[in-house]
Amino acid sequence: MKVSKIKQWLGAVFTAGMIVLSVPSAGMADEISVDYIRGEGDVQGVKLAFRRNSDYLHAYFPSLDLSFEASINLWEYGDPSRYDSNFVLAFSPVFRHTFYENYNGAVYGEFGIGVSLLDDTQFAGKDISTHFQFEDRLGIGYRFGSEREHAVTLRYFHYSNGGLKSPNPGYDFISLSFSTRL
Repeated sequence: MKVSKIKQWLGAVFTAGMIVLSVPSAGMADEISVDYIRGEGDVQGVKLAFRRNSDYLHAYFPSLDLSFEASINLWEYGDPSRYDSNFVLAFSPVFRHTFYENYNGAVYGEFGIGVSLLDDTQFAGKDISTHFQFEDRLGIGYRFGSEREHAVTLRYFHYSNGGLKSPNPGYDFISLSFSTRL
């Protein structure tokens, strides 16, 4: 597959994601979240996300949720004398499975594979070769509040071009997130 075709495909997926997020929500309430991100070496950052939740899967799987998330990330690396930053836009469908729930809250796991667009292909001493990257995630979280309107989630993220072009060292991050329903 040619690189230009891959860029077109990823651009189409990202555009479709933005369209999905622009449609009014008919199901569960939307959410906003802020994540503190810590990566390899001295990489750290912040992620701001908007999540459009759907209750579509509840009819078939009562403990499974599907949401669509668009995010803006800012990653930083190094000290002030060698400062490096990267701006990232991402879109990802996210599946969330509730493992345990009682009157105090709910424990859940989540996973998703999305697409992202990085501002710079040279960051934190790595050459990742493409601006387009896949965003993979695994997380565990706790939803709480009188209507389960808040959540705290610990996530692992991996960004990689999926072997579409070399080099492909990828980036790994751990994040701590707080979200609230709108």
